[in-house]
Amino acid sequence: MQPDRDLTLDVIYDNWRDYNGKLQACVAPLTIEQLALQPAPHMWPLGQIVQHIISVRAGWFSGTLQDDDEAMNAYMAWGQRDSPNRNATELVRGLADTWAFIESRLRAWTSADCAQTFPDEWDGQIFEVSRSWVIYHVLEHDLHHGSEVSLIAGIHGLKGLDL
Repeated sequence: MQPDRDLTLDVIYDNWRDYNGKLQACVAPLTIEQLALQPAPHMWPLGQIVQHIISVRAGWFSGTLQDDDEAMNAYMAWGQRDSPNRNATELVRGLADTWAFIESRLRAWTSADCAQTFPDEWDGQIFEVSRSWVIYHVLEHDLHHGSEVSLIAGIHGLKGLDL
């Protein structure tokens, strides 16, 4: 990789790590009752959204990118409508574990590794997705749903992400 590109990616990856830490700090003090808070009755509760973040990270980085890992396989089952509730300690551990898995790959992959593609099924069709595409997709997913977590906390008078 080019030195300038390494610097840019380092800044992006470092800030993503920091964002994950802020998400963990937001979730850590929440009670089971607070994790059940919803923005509206028909929308997912805060804790379910965090489980969804965790399961999507594991699904893309371990499942789709064919990097089999026992812990990530377990996290892939989180975030479904029928998933059991999890307490803040479990959610923070899930965020930490999935981030550690992701970060270890981000720091090791070369440009050639990031260009490698993998099959992914969407809406009945198979697409080839690159590691680079997956990295960006999961980053945008984290930001989107992390914002929901922060908004739900704020709606209910709790501290959101400290950005």
